[in-house]
Amino acid sequence: MSSIRLADIGPAEIAAEKRRAPLAFGLSPRAQALRWAIWAGIAGYLLYLHWLFDFSRVFTGLERLWVIVRLMIDWTGFSGWDHTELILSMLETVAMAYLGSMLAVVIAVPLGFMGARNIVPQPIFRFFTRRLFDGMRGIDQLIWALVFVRAVGLGPIAGILAICVADTGVLAKLFAEAIENIDRRQLEGVTSTGAGKVSALRFGVLPQILPVMISQTLYQIESNSREATILGLVGAGGIGLRLSERIQINAWDQVAYVIVLVLITVAVIDNLSRLLRMRLIGTPSLRG
Repeated sequence: MSSIRLADIGPAEIAAEKRRAPLAFGLSPRAQALRWAIWAGIAGYLLYLHWLFDFSRVFTGLERLWVIVRLMIDWTGFSGWDHTELILSMLETVAMAYLGSMLAVVIAVPLGFMGARNIVPQPIFRFFTRRLFDGMRGIDQLIWALVFVRAVGLGPIAGILAICVADTGVLAKLFAEAIENIDRRQLEGVTSTGAGKVSALRFGVLPQILPVMISQTLYQIESNSREATILGLVGAGGIGLRLSERIQINAWDQVAYVIVLVLITVAVIDNLSRLLRMRLIGTPSLRG
């Protein structure tokens, strides 16, 4: 391998190397000017947004925020609060999340099979089925809750329907993708025994996707326990409605109490969901 001495490198060699690997010699003056222009544009846009949205209000509102925080940690009137109403509303929220999630699962299972490529090969039917999933999950639960509050009135029924519709789109998509990723050999083995279409799905597909279904269902119940609180703010019942009432009358101590109730409930549901998931899916440490 020939070595190149430093004395042998002249302007021509350097120019040739610059043409071959220009980035190794740093940015050109034009590229540096473009980079500075981009950063200046970003900085100017951020300053424009600061002026447009009047971010100075954040600093003026800190004093009021501190007053609210002090009111939230003052629980001197704890004994006089209506604990029964708040606890029952919290249970109503959990029931709303559970019923909405389970209704979504019941509807999403057949929809998931209809949206799977290896179960329904017709592309046009599958295309419209997938777009149905997109439409259902593309609209937030809060929007669905506003629609159903106007349709069926105030109360947990509106929240249950909102959770059901939004979760149906999510779960159907997840179930369809799980079905498309099954091991075809197990399905072919069941079919080779002479089993019909329904039996092949029951014994060749369902056992493979059941752990995914259980895991996703438990996660949705856990997630909806938090989302149902927000739905109550628009009239869908539960603890969110009580939270909205206390915010409107500036009862910040009870607002903090409701938030603590929600956090405790979500933590309990999270742990129960984890234990159930490990038990049903078959984690070795919890078998038998």
